[in-house]
Amino acid sequence: MLAKSFEKPFNDEEWIFEIKWDGYRAVADLSKDQPLFYSRNGTSFLSKFEKVARDFKNQTHNMILDGEIVAYDENGRPNFQLLQQIGDNPNLALVYQVFDLLWLNGHSTEELPLTQRKELLKEALVETDVIKYCDHIQEKGIDFFNQMKKMQLEGMIAKKADSLYVENHRTSDWLKIKFTNTEEVIICGFTEPRGSREGFGALILGKYIDGKLIYAGHTGTGFNRDLIHEVLERLKKLIIKNSPFENIPKTNMPVTWTKPELVCEIKYSEITKDGIFRHPVFVAIREDKNPEDVNVKPKEMKAKTSSKKTETSEKEKEITLNKYKVKLTNQDKIYFPKDDITKGDVIEYYQSVAEYILPHLKNRPLSLNRFPNGIEEQSFYQKDANDNIPDWIKTTQVYSESNDKYIDYIYCNDKATLAYLNNLGCIDLNPWNSSLPDLEHPDFLVLDLDPSKKNIFDDVIENALQVNEVLNSIKIKGYCKTSGSTGIHVYIPMGRKYDFDQVKDFAHILMKQVHEKLPEITTLERSLQKRDDKKIYLDYLQNRTGQTLASAYSLRPKEGASVSMPLEWDELKKGLKPTDFNIHNTLERIKEKGDLFKPVLGKGIDMMKALELLGNLK
Repeated sequence: MLAKSFEKPFNDEEWIFEIKWDGYRAVADLSKDQPLFYSRNGTSFLSKFEKVARDFKNQTHNMILDGEIVAYDENGRPNFQLLQQIGDNPNLALVYQVFDLLWLNGHSTEELPLTQRKELLKEALVETDVIKYCDHIQEKGIDFFNQMKKMQLEGMIAKKADSLYVENHRTSDWLKIKFTNTEEVIICGFTEPRGSREGFGALILGKYIDGKLIYAGHTGTGFNRDLIHEVLERLKKLIIKNSPFENIPKTNMPVTWTKPELVCEIKYSEITKDGIFRHPVFVAIREDKNPEDVNVKPKEMKAKTSSKKTETSEKEKEITLNKYKVKLTNQDKIYFPKDDITKGDVIEYYQSVAEYILPHLKNRPLSLNRFPNGIEEQSFYQKDANDNIPDWIKTTQVYSESNDKYIDYIYCNDKATLAYLNNLGCIDLNPWNSSLPDLEHPDFLVLDLDPSKKNIFDDVIENALQVNEVLNSIKIKGYCKTSGSTGIHVYIPMGRKYDFDQVKDFAHILMKQVHEKLPEITTLERSLQKRDDKKIYLDYLQNRTGQTLASAYSLRPKEGASVSMPLEWDELKKGLKPTDFNIHNTLERIKEKGDLFKPVLGKGIDMMKALELLGNLK
């Protein structure tokens, strides 16, 4: 799993912070009799770092570990250049700092939240002089960052506490925040030396942008005499006749071109608008990195990786999001005929609110409600992912008793998947109440106020305010949102403490209380045939495994392109309409109010305490 660059430290109780080690990233596979120890690009470290590998025999569990090999100088600071000289200095102070656990005693742990993985790791790892558990601090990222700066370390890594481990994926769940500007670049050639200098004058540097090798500057500093000759010997084996660049850069001295295969790390002051490193200084050869990993930094890639405004005149296009290519088709197809809203507009809307909606979709199986020809044409539900989905789309298998088979549910954790689903015709997004890895215990309880034909929205508002009164009486904070259609949903955080049956029964008790207060306009009668068509159905059965409702900030396939919008309780007033919140004004509102539904994903209530208070009221 890879980290994205980030500009500055921050405090957040949902994040943990670790030291950014200046070393070689390494995976130790201790799952079989013979250990494997290797870099990101598959280079074996067993012999090079034998000192660490020897201590694998002290481990008592079968595990796969992720960490960093660090060399310390005489002042006890990590020093990457010392790692390069391990052959000349076998007595080097080395430590394998282990910060993650991917597999333990026959079971993958990658679907567990990070903090759970680290708890297991701390318990399972046998620490030695050269194998250490990499600890972390929670929430206080700014203080931690300043401490790292005082210690003259390279920086820190910020990790979302509940992040799952996603292999070979650079994700914003892990962020690297550095004090100095360092970057990996590809050596593409070297110039002739001037005057008394030996070896070469400067290294010609390159990086990939959209798969194309681009010139990125040159560096002649950071070398001593021995290092120049060592690098030159390696480059001599890679010499080629022609420039690897499509556009040959101008240089002051003749150039010997090399295959773009050797990666080095540089320090630099800034990057110019045309992508050239200013004042680059050679740090070290990076044998643990592949040339194809050397792309533009996320900061420069922003325009390429974020969604661009969809040109609705374009029928078909391919965009890159989260490093994945997403093919978008029929962008000018009309999805909302009376509002003249196209498929391209729907995709653009979801990309604009992605940072707010994705936390409410993350790791939740989705029921796909597809409208391939717009809201006035035939739609259908799809749960099982077909074999044609791209291999980067994440799915999870869930056994269905009614179908007696496993269903491959798609879940949506990133912008690329969001765009892919919208392109399939998913206008609204309907997640489960529970999330991976624990689908048996819901994150929240839902009270769905579902009006009948003869109810008006003011009736539903009155009903919702009565729900809030009941909740306040037992000291529970509920969170309401419009359904985006005719109803209102009230959510209560449960924090995965209770199973679905317990949550459903509690929801039933709450709805009975509401019905007692408003018998004239509410009903608990589920059957449409038996139900009074002037009454609002108090639906507590949404709290069963596999039930879904439209997510917060989801568009709805209704005229007016309404959105399921979280509200503050004092906004629930007569005269409010579901269409007040729509595709055109949602982003502006969220920016003003923030994510009002964020607490729904937080700490759950104490149900027993609430039931006790309820009993006292009677």
